[in-house]
Amino acid sequence: MVGVDRQEFLRKLVTSNDTKILLLVMDGIGDVPGKDGKTPLQVARTPNLDRLAAESEQGQTIPVLPGVTPGSGPGHLSLFGYDPVRYQIGRGILEALGLGVEVGEKDLVARANFATIEGDVVKDRRAGRPSTEESAKVVEKLSHAIKEIDGIRITLYPGKEHRFVVRFTGDGLDERITDADPQKNDLPIVWSEPLVEEARRTATVVNEFLKRVKEVLKDEPKMNFALVRGFSKYPDLPNFCEVYGLKAAAIATYPMYRGIAKLVGMEVLDCGPEIEDEVKVLKDRFNDFDFFYFHVKKTDSYGEDGNFDAKVEVIEKVDRILPEILELGFDVVVVTGDHSTPALLKAHSWHPVPFMIKSEFARYSSTNTFDEYSCARGVLGTFYAMDVMGLILAHARRLEKYGA
Repeated sequence: MVGVDRQEFLRKLVTSNDTKILLLVMDGIGDVPGKDGKTPLQVARTPNLDRLAAESEQGQTIPVLPGVTPGSGPGHLSLFGYDPVRYQIGRGILEALGLGVEVGEKDLVARANFATIEGDVVKDRRAGRPSTEESAKVVEKLSHAIKEIDGIRITLYPGKEHRFVVRFTGDGLDERITDADPQKNDLPIVWSEPLVEEARRTATVVNEFLKRVKEVLKDEPKMNFALVRGFSKYPDLPNFCEVYGLKAAAIATYPMYRGIAKLVGMEVLDCGPEIEDEVKVLKDRFNDFDFFYFHVKKTDSYGEDGNFDAKVEVIEKVDRILPEILELGFDVVVVTGDHSTPALLKAHSWHPVPFMIKSEFARYSSTNTFDEYSCARGVLGTFYAMDVMGLILAHARRLEKYGA
């Protein structure tokens, strides 16, 4: 439907009922053949996912456009039905909101992470993935040393592992600057550049911040620099719950994903760091909502690390706990990812994402496995992730007929 605003179109067809919906997102689940010519999904022992596949419609989604590698923000926006080309959101706002940071109209926020440098070369973009506790101590050290630059107040907030958030507060801040991140190891430090003349002062403040970080942390063995990206101010988005007529909850452990759920209007539920903690919250709050976004992070993390075996283990862990989730009695169950993160690439990729949807109205597939190739042959074919919410609402009988 070229030129059609999917959300506005669906909003007019939405109707209410008491169906329960689960959107289970295994972050970065898609892969390419690695060990023995198979993907982690093919290698993993997944009797429960396979059983679900035998009762589901399968397909594969394109998060943005064919050939385009999406970030986690665009990948999730697509799944939630937002056009990721129209709504371009910096990762900083997602990370900030996920940590509970208040963002006002004079604020510019950015996602940061500690890195290891040698001279002016970035040797490890994640500083060896320090523990959250170790990272928080270094954030505190920086907070005491860097409070203001050229009239702009600097506030730092610790996140998970090597990540933290920087909030710049003051007049005239502009998000139209480039990321200060080379994106790969063994490349020189990258400084922020203005994309428009109005943003030149903002880029100067960011670069001065990084220079001070380098000086303050020069004696740290690993966390001796920071990379900053995803500069963003608070955006204006249609409210997910209002558009789709749903009372929606998000269960996610990492700030960025909690942030995007909060940004679109879902209620973000507190939970512990493990998948088991997420399942407990799902059980405890099952009666309070009709739509649950349930996020699993480690499939993506291990893909980025190039750790094939660990990615397999996470998939198997999800499979073992899946019966506890399904016994709650969801009317519609979707299992998919926001993008592919092949272990071979150690990064996000452009490959389509495995997808399956189960309801009593599903056209059962002829396959009984859940992997990239079964999904590619599925009855749904290849389609845009922006159309996922339409399928979910249809299977939940929450869309009226269009036209006479």
